[in-house]
Amino acid sequence: MVQVAGVDIYVNHPVLHLGATDWVPVSLALEAAAVASCETHVAVRVRAQRGLIKVRLFTQPQTQESDAPDPAFTTVFDGSLLLPDGRIAVGDVEQLTRFVYRVGDRGEFNVRVAVDSPGANAGAIDVTITRHSG
Repeated sequence: MVQVAGVDIYVNHPVLHLGATDWVPVSLALEAAAVASCETHVAVRVRAQRGLIKVRLFTQPQTQESDAPDPAFTTVFDGSLLLPDGRIAVGDVEQLTRFVYRVGDRGEFNVRVAVDSPGANAGAIDVTITRHSG
């Protein structure tokens, strides 16, 4: 894997959304869990109003491997997401800050989300995304 993007986001509410560039479905409710998901999005509980949340995005290497997700992080989501336009968006629940990165053609992608501390103290997130193979 190789890091292809990174962003630091300040959040007022303890939820960060990852997934399709479409609107996050109202039905995606995090409640007390560390993570929740639907067909197109993942909601991750993070620490709010105590500094920036660091998000790193990794994909399959195009060249020589230079960086990798932190192996000490805990995986909170490992599944597939449908990205209708081939782009993944990362943003706060208020939609004040949003980062979008093109990962390929539209379709289904395998996504692994790992955090430094699951739950309300998460301050760093590594997202690994690869093309769904079947």
